[in-house]
Amino acid sequence: MALTYKDIQDAEARIKDSLVNTPATHSHTLSAITGAKVFLKHEIFQFTAAFKERGALNKLLSLTDAERKTGVIAMSAGNHAQGVAYHAKRLGIPATIVMPEGSPFSKIVNTERLGAHVVLAGKNFSETTAATEEMRTQNNLTLVHPFDDEAVIAGQGTIALEFLNAYPDLEGLLIPIGGGGLIAGMAIAAKEIKPDIQIIGVQSEEYPGMKSVIDAQPFTGGGSTVAEGIAVKEPGQITRKIVDNLVDDIIVVRE
Repeated sequence: MALTYKDIQDAEARIKDSLVNTPATHSHTLSAITGAKVFLKHEIFQFTAAFKERGALNKLLSLTDAERKTGVIAMSAGNHAQGVAYHAKRLGIPATIVMPEGSPFSKIVNTERLGAHVVLAGKNFSETTAATEEMRTQNNLTLVHPFDDEAVIAGQGTIALEFLNAYPDLEGLLIPIGGGGLIAGMAIAAKEIKPDIQIIGVQSEEYPGMKSVIDAQPFTGGGSTVAEGIAVKEPGQITRKIVDNLVDDIIVVRE
């Protein structure tokens, strides 16, 4: 089933009472630097200080009673882990978070404090993903994928509903891309509300995974980056199709 604007509207209705409609403000500094009127959506005001809560919560609220009772599993060493952990605990859903070996101790502790059981497995994202799938199958858990899931994508798309409600005259959206969940959801919502709006993705030159896929070019990069939250080599299968259909351009930037 293809994700629709109605799915994002439904997600907004589902999650709005448990999340912050974050401030959207005019940035005088960035506007002066760029020569354009620049507005920012401050997702740092969510409880875990990141937009990832939106998709995680929408997915958790879509589970059946049986799935809630058995529990969920997610692979993440960052904001997705904390979003899943926080809302799973709040909803009484057992949550296991699989993190790569060598993850920062602070991230492990923070995720455990939010109520999740943390398992360290794999030396990189691919190995951690494989370990997560094995645990999911063995324990009959529901996967809460960080980006390649329609309920997660719909949750992230609610940002565009809020942003365009606050500033309906926006001419374009600049959106970071890792696996593609954020830009996919926002593109569906924004293009439905305002078909002529420009959707521009932004990636680090070290991890241009989505641009490589869209341009049918081999992936190059993979080094360290200050943008570790979007350091994804392989974008989602669902998200890449949406990006290919709706995103106007992807810009790759230096560190």
